[in-house]
Amino acid sequence: MAVNILTKEDLSIFKDELLTEIKTIIHQSPHQHKKWLKTDEVKKLLKISPGTLQTLRVNGTIQFSKLGGIIYYDADYIEKILKENSRPVEHPVRR
Repeated sequence: MAVNILTKEDLSIFKDELLTEIKTIIHQSPHQHKKWLKTDEVKKLLKISPGTLQTLRVNGTIQFSKLGGIIYYDADYIEKILKENSRPVEHPVRR
């Protein structure tokens, strides 16, 4: 059985190569978001309570799909709603 001895320089080279590869992977693939979100994810994203999310479902503000007792929300639709309901920042009038 052959024995390979690693030096600090070998480890340093390996570290640099590894970091370069990780940076390349991160920059090549944009952050991919999930297509479907579950209730807890939507509550955290919108910073709303379970009751508020239920109200948004009931009044038709947010579309959803229910499968096997689990409610799913289309992430693209949630993003669209947020963009459509964005408001410009109002600056107070100074006198």
